Parts: sequence; C-alpha cells; structure tokens
Amino acid sequence: QVQLVESGGGLVQPGRSLRLSCAASGSIFSISPMGWYRQAPGKERELLAHITGGGSTSYADSVKGRFTISRDYAKNTVYLQMNSLKPEDTAVYYCNARVLATDTGTYSDYWGRGTQVTVSS
Repeated sequence: QVQLVESGGGLVQPGRSLRLSCAASGSIFSISPMGWYRQAPGKERELLAHITGGGSTSYADSVKGRFTISRDYAKNTVYLQMNSLKPEDTAVYYCNARVLATDTGTYSDYWGRGTQVTVSS
C-alpha cells in the first residue's frame, strides 16, 4: 500500500506565505509525476502545479509566479511554496503521485486526504 499525507495548511492573512508538504510512504519502488491540486467549495478540483520525475515543472495560470513546486526525491516528498496568498486561494489542497508500487508492480495514481488552506484577514 501507498499513502500520501499532506501537511502545512492553515489560516493565513492575504499577502502572506505558506509551505505545504506531501510525503509518500509505503510500498514504493519509484514515483514519476507528482502534483498539487485544490478544490474550493462548489468548484471542481483543479491542477495547480506539476513536477515530473526529471524535475520539469508546470503551473496553472492562476498561481504562476506565486507558487513553486519542488521535490525531495530521497524523501519521496513534494512541496508547494505559496507566496502572495489571496482569499481566492482558499481551498482544500491535495497532492497526487503516480507510483510504481512494489507490491503490485504497476503504476497507479494516489491521493492524499487534503489539507485546508484559508486566506482571510
């Protein structure tokens, strides 16, 4: 089994920063892409940032220039540095990883349970 656990969410004032972490653990042989998504109330889940196994990154227009995704390959952890936060960034943030599991021998997508980010004064 593979587990993804997000951390680092919370309540923050507009203009401030937060750093989210997502650690993958379990029967992991390798991880290829990892990404961060968010879902606000009444809205669909949207992809915010993506990082490949080779370290290439891409961002949604809504967060480009404010958010930075990074990855610690040794720790199977992905980060999302969020700067200049806005009230419209309020949402539950989820991480996703495509994992080659040692027990199944196949690639599957895994999700964390999410961490709440609230941007409010």
